[in-house]
Amino acid sequence: MSNSIYPWQESSWQQLQTLRQRMPHAILFHGAAGIGKSDFIETFAQGLLCEAVLADGHACGQCASCGWFSQQNHPDYRRVRPESMEDEPVDEEGDGETRKAAKSKTPSKEIKIEQIRSLADFMNISTHRQGLRVVVLYPAEALNNAASNALLKTLEEPPPGTVFLLASNSLDRLLPTILSRCRKFALPMPGHDEALAWLKAQGVADADSWLREQGGAPLAALQQAEAGSRDDLETLLQLLAHPSVEAALKVADKLQKVPLSGPVSWLQRWLYDVFSYKLAGNIRYYPRYQKELASLADKIHVSRLLAAIKSANERRATSDHPLSPKLFLEDMLLDYANCCA
Repeated sequence: MSNSIYPWQESSWQQLQTLRQRMPHAILFHGAAGIGKSDFIETFAQGLLCEAVLADGHACGQCASCGWFSQQNHPDYRRVRPESMEDEPVDEEGDGETRKAAKSKTPSKEIKIEQIRSLADFMNISTHRQGLRVVVLYPAEALNNAASNALLKTLEEPPPGTVFLLASNSLDRLLPTILSRCRKFALPMPGHDEALAWLKAQGVADADSWLREQGGAPLAALQQAEAGSRDDLETLLQLLAHPSVEAALKVADKLQKVPLSGPVSWLQRWLYDVFSYKLAGNIRYYPRYQKELASLADKIHVSRLLAAIKSANERRATSDHPLSPKLFLEDMLLDYANCCA
């Protein structure tokens, strides 16, 4: 999304422009996943590099710098993110075995130390247009330990004329020392009505349900709607609505190939709805399951519900690296079934 921001980011954009007079060497943008943080900071990066920036801080889109940026080859700009987020095609040079090995390798979900070290040459040469040098990095929580420590050294002694723009979905997963060396900038969740209007403008059918199921995050809702299927979610929700040990084992088997962050977050949202209904009669994520949520809220003791929420939160922290997805799901769903018994 070049030279543009989402409607719910307008006030944040205006607030951000006040920092340009005394630009921090590192800004950490934080907020919920699926609200457009990466688009926001890349738009800001283009504005920082633009040679004829507009009065509102947006890039002109016409200068040489904007041309390079739009072609993703600006000499004073670097973007750092996990391999799994890159969409460049595999290099087809070399023999067949080399290509086969390259294609079969699973892209890393981490930002590695080599990616941080590779910035050294970039930061030690003069800028091409006598302007700023900009590094965009997201999501910051994808930094592994070695990469975090390497980045910390750079942030402690920042090169002159270099600005780091980082984005994070969860500040509690970052090193406190990295947090202390960045200017933190919060990007809020859009209001439900504003996000819903935007989704409808994108042509999303049943936009309200998609938006609620994604916790109010419009980009996450759009992505799921474009994927076009609720089958996996519905499989889990049916179990959560009517828990049993037998059904838990069947669902674990069926969902074992689904990225585990999905089922864990679906369970977290379901438990939140049960808790919210029990305390205040409100349902945020799954209003179409009001009857089942009300029934569970009526019969489950609050102490068992809080224990289930705590357990789900702990599982979310380990869901990216399970030894066995099927066993992970079985354990999680059997715990839930027993909690509701």
